[in-house]
Amino acid sequence: MTLAHGCILCYKGAKMVLFVTGRCQRSCWYCPLSSERKGNDVVFANEHRIDTPEQAIQIAERMSALGTGVTGGEPLLCIDRVALYCKLLKNHFGKDHHIHLYTAQAPTKKELDQIGGIVDEIRLHPPRACWENIVESDFLASAKRAKEMGFAIGFEVPALPGLDLLIPALPYLDFLNINELEWGENNANDMRERGFELADGVHNAVSGARDWAEEIVKHEKVHWCASSFKDSVQLRERLRRIAENTARSFDEVTDDGTIVYGVLELHPGTRDAVVARCRTFLEDGEFSDCGDHVETAWWLLEEYKDKIPGKKSVIERYPDGGMVVEVTPL
Repeated sequence: MTLAHGCILCYKGAKMVLFVTGRCQRSCWYCPLSSERKGNDVVFANEHRIDTPEQAIQIAERMSALGTGVTGGEPLLCIDRVALYCKLLKNHFGKDHHIHLYTAQAPTKKELDQIGGIVDEIRLHPPRACWENIVESDFLASAKRAKEMGFAIGFEVPALPGLDLLIPALPYLDFLNINELEWGENNANDMRERGFELADGVHNAVSGARDWAEEIVKHEKVHWCASSFKDSVQLRERLRRIAENTARSFDEVTDDGTIVYGVLELHPGTRDAVVARCRTFLEDGEFSDCGDHVETAWWLLEEYKDKIPGKKSVIERYPDGGMVVEVTPL
């Protein structure tokens, strides 16, 4: 199997995900984007909404990123923004900071020139409607042009019936990635209308998707990316990298890369007294005064829960102020 360099870094959780816009000229029924992103001209670095390239650099530093994956929406609709962010990332981290770009368009020579030298790898997403004539398509012509210009080039498509139609394109590509079809909040109705079902009650994978790729995955350039892998390996490794750089001394880092800590919610007017009380049995580095609440190690909060007033709970969340996974009252 020929694995794209961008995929190798994703396996390590070492790529920052730079979502440059939710705008897109296509309306793919299987699009998994959330309502917060789909159709909106917003920028995210990993799970954080950002406004400037400098913020993206800070987030990349907090996870010791070795590269960046640029995605959307359709990144080429804001190619000036893509070029600006990628140029500053390269300038800051060096030429070895690997950048790959997803696009559902066939980039023109002008567009390729604009991102030449700052984007290393391009992943094209030809629509299902052109698979029957993929060799004559604009996507393959663009792929050939990009390869001649020095880009690593491949296709990246969702697992849909008819994947074998892409086999004639393989000699012209460096790789072909197939993403397991995933069920999401915005495509659930379309999935049901087409008779698709979830494979199980744990993952978002669609039943039968792996079977559509049975023949094409036998080719050495083809890589199957399972939904379970993204959740259990890729995301976990990225969270671990972030946690290593951002966890406080009292945060417990789990095997999944989340952090666990205790929260004491303060009653109005009690902040000064409670913080003073905490200082009688906790060192300065063992808790954080957050104004309306105190954060500390969950085991310390449990140990001293009868000595301080207020609502107490244990929080599990993604590191660096990320999504809350679970709240357990004490």
